[in-house]
Amino acid sequence: MKTDLDALMQKNDLDALVITGPAQHNPAMVYMTGGAHFTGDLIKKRGEEPIIFYNDMERDEAAKTGLRTKNLGDYNYLELLKQFNGDSILALATRYQMMFQDLGIYTGRVALYGRVEFGQAFAVFSLLQEKMPDITLIGEPGDNSTILQARATKDDTEVERIRQMGKVTTAVVGEVADFLTSHPVKNGMLVKQDGQPLTIGDVKPRIDLWLAERGAENPEGVIFAIGRDAGVPHSSGNPTDPLRLGQTIIFDIYPCEKGGGYFYDFTRTWCLGYASEEVMKLYEDVRSVYQTIMTELRLNTPYRNYQLLACELFEARGHPTIQTDTRTQSGYVHSLGHGIGLNVHERPWFKANAPAEEVIEAGTVFTIEPGLYYPEKGMGVRLEDSVYARQDGNMEILAEYPLDLILPVK
Repeated sequence: MKTDLDALMQKNDLDALVITGPAQHNPAMVYMTGGAHFTGDLIKKRGEEPIIFYNDMERDEAAKTGLRTKNLGDYNYLELLKQFNGDSILALATRYQMMFQDLGIYTGRVALYGRVEFGQAFAVFSLLQEKMPDITLIGEPGDNSTILQARATKDDTEVERIRQMGKVTTAVVGEVADFLTSHPVKNGMLVKQDGQPLTIGDVKPRIDLWLAERGAENPEGVIFAIGRDAGVPHSSGNPTDPLRLGQTIIFDIYPCEKGGGYFYDFTRTWCLGYASEEVMKLYEDVRSVYQTIMTELRLNTPYRNYQLLACELFEARGHPTIQTDTRTQSGYVHSLGHGIGLNVHERPWFKANAPAEEVIEAGTVFTIEPGLYYPEKGMGVRLEDSVYARQDGNMEILAEYPLDLILPVK
């Protein structure tokens, strides 16, 4: 949580954090500001409140964050540019030097974050390092960065935002189900009013529309894949594929709040009209493992235990897993889940090689998503919900939705 940030900075030997770029679609900046409408810099010294450096035109937006603010105009970039004969890199590096000095940052380790054009940022901060040799500018390892460590547990406000995104997500999933089942069948396929087959490409734009109508967006895309594509875990689906009866459809949807806020992650597997015995067995195997894992989740238990349990359960049902063959492309081929927040994938990780000391903590939000994939048989099944580890030890699915496999058709 944000309240842990100073302690984590102390643990990781950081004296300050710098976040640069827009305050939207920029997870570190969204985390610190709530997602305002400005582009600038945020600097936080350990033990002090962060301060936003804003462009004068965006002063009101910066003020809405409730954080301390300072106008970048006070550093007169145009005058610096003139002083350095149009050298924008030197002017920007000098402006950062002045900002640091205003905050009393002359020595120590400073971590850099943000979403910026890499080439310019590299040039500016490299020059800043030369100008301030007593400061060490660092980039932290992605999964273990200080901010991601803080973000691994959520406060009540963050959880509520994810919960609301879950309600939006399941509402849109319901819209998709209603849309599919409203179509008649011809020659084993759903068809439109003109008699042409309904396709994957006919469905996806409606998903985006229904999300937008509810104030959400789909920046990472959506997985809506049928048949063989359903047997490849991250195949997004072929737009021209018709929606045939009896084939597995994996519908994995992971939208976020408008502006790049909190995500939700959710998957269901459907068959239109009916499912073969082979598909039914595959589905029951996944649902059984899903339900077993959900009942076994406990606070203070290593994440890796659950990945190992999922592998054991699937292998007991006769399926290959990555536990016995890391290269398998059939059976259970991925990890059990991951954290979710301002990134659709973030800490914690349900991997077999996760450290034993990484355990389910109260306040974490994560996915549970077992699946089985047989592309050579033209089928795949995955079930996924996002779960909140509550302070009382209970595990809450943040947006309930039926686990039904078969969608009835006309």
